[in-house]
Amino acid sequence: MMREVFMQARYRGGQALILLALLSVVSTSHAGQVRLRARSFMFEYTATVRDIPVGARNVELWIPVPHNDPFQEITQLEIVSPYPYEVHTAQYGNKVLHLRVTDPKQPSFAVVMRFDTVRREHVNTMLQHTGHAAASKESADRDVRRWLQPDRLVPLDDQIRKWAREVVDVACAKTDFEKARAIYNHIVATVKYDKTGQGWGRGDIYYACDARRGNCTDFYAIFIGYTRAVGITARFAIGFPLPRDRGEGQVSGYHCWAEAYIKGLGWLPVDASEAAKDPSRREYFFGAHDENRVEFTRGRDLTLSPRQKGEALNYFVYPYAEVDGKAHAAEKKFAYRDLPETALKAKHGT
Repeated sequence: MMREVFMQARYRGGQALILLALLSVVSTSHAGQVRLRARSFMFEYTATVRDIPVGARNVELWIPVPHNDPFQEITQLEIVSPYPYEVHTAQYGNKVLHLRVTDPKQPSFAVVMRFDTVRREHVNTMLQHTGHAAASKESADRDVRRWLQPDRLVPLDDQIRKWAREVVDVACAKTDFEKARAIYNHIVATVKYDKTGQGWGRGDIYYACDARRGNCTDFYAIFIGYTRAVGITARFAIGFPLPRDRGEGQVSGYHCWAEAYIKGLGWLPVDASEAAKDPSRREYFFGAHDENRVEFTRGRDLTLSPRQKGEALNYFVYPYAEVDGKAHAAEKKFAYRDLPETALKAKHGT
């Protein structure tokens, strides 16, 4: 199959323009302090296991549980389950709800998880002397070496390294910051957000490089693969998006994003798929994640806790079930409701 590698046009203006572009995403008050947006909302996650075969001996269900970090605060966590469950810590600090049903008497059951969230805009502010608390709180990642290694569908072979080098060379990128920017620009310019046909959504870098289209998972297969291929640490995260307009409603599916670690700057948030969908925010999404999301897990090729019998999960955001050690379909439904502004102010102590 012919592989057409679309090359990024030469990046003009040098490092000064790059810095100006990143700084432009940060709005400041008259005192020069960063003013970051925040959003407070309730999220409901429902997992349903149906069609449990008669005579089944063991049914297991795993559900991702969101975590606290400098950019989101999870409170009022409530889990409604017909069976006892436990919450474990798995790879990369991911939280996992697990339950096991022995000799099930019912053909189906549902688990509902509700929680409140304050999600804060994540903007890399290290280029400004603002003393922004969220940036200073971000601790070192104990799994940082893992984020330089390949994933099953994102290999770091000679072909991927060649394509990545071509992108950064055409842009004359020298520093890690310039290389990450060149890769981001290349992807936003040459990959279309398009969920038609077959093959999209798996985060297969070879599919994404061939088709030049897909969803967020495919965008980040290229971004993470290329950045790691040129020696830049990059990590994958997944959760759920919320529409920008406040209100309530259903959430149809997941969203994922990435961060690249740049020495001297820290973790640089990137959302190339959102930039491809909305070109007017292209500059914003290199260096920022907006507040309209909630993160559940990090990493790919995941083993759960306790470990599932099946193979490692490509990513973990939807419920995963097994019946007698074999994967079994689990239905899912997600909903959100924005909380009053007074609730957000109370959580901020204002």
